Amino acid sequence: MAKIIAISNQKGGVGKTTTSINLSAGLAYLKNRVLLVDFDPQGNATQGVGHRVGLKDLTVYDALLNDADIHDCIKTLKKPPMDILPANINLSGAELEIAAIDKRREQLLKSTLEKVADDYDYIIIDCPPSLGLLNTNALTAADSVLIPVQCEYYALEGVTQLLQTIRLVQKLFNANLKIEGVLLTMYDARTNLSADVSQEVRKHFKEKTYKVHIPRNIKISEAPSAGMSIYDYDMNSEGAKAYVAFTKELLTNNAR
Repeated sequence: MAKIIAISNQKGGVGKTTTSINLSAGLAYLKNRVLLVDFDPQGNATQGVGHRVGLKDLTVYDALLNDADIHDCIKTLKKPPMDILPANINLSGAELEIAAIDKRREQLLKSTLEKVADDYDYIIIDCPPSLGLLNTNALTAADSVLIPVQCEYYALEGVTQLLQTIRLVQKLFNANLKIEGVLLTMYDARTNLSADVSQEVRKHFKEKTYKVHIPRNIKISEAPSAGMSIYDYDMNSEGAKAYVAFTKELLTNNAR
């Protein structure tokens, strides 16, 4: 049975999709069976692994709302060696469609992923930068939530809202939902700001904050435009080394 991790932060630009891609790829290269679920209508995770989706191709939207078989929607990649449940702009209207459903609308994704959970070791969900019904569906389906926090001003702004949403989902839909961890991203060792933010986040989340942080790195920024994970784009970059270390830390935490 797969462990399902939702990667969520309603603030944009915090490294959420980059972390979704590179955690998934890192787990896959370490011989885990991985499914990356692109649950963001922008479809950036889909594009970021080099998968092209046309408007008529089956996506997570079809599995969720058009009664398509999820097996027909999942695509297998060679690099990285994992599967993806892709997204495209069709998902943008899903919030309204889900809102019109009377019963169990928060559990649509959970019910969909249960059909393939035995096929994987990890299912990683790249959540949209919002706290609507898509995000609620992701948190209801997940075993845990991983929160990327960028090392910039107002880093914790919005995280309080996310924590309130997590508590609400725990109360109403998913009592077993846990915080997987908090990952510091875009860390710049040259600035006092990054050190200050790191200290603040570690003070707030304590042992839930990963020891590894992800540096501000040009190769990490370039990789998605090439449709590659950081490992396939430049394995020797500082960004790749950081994501390798982070992936191993996550695995170690899960082995305890």
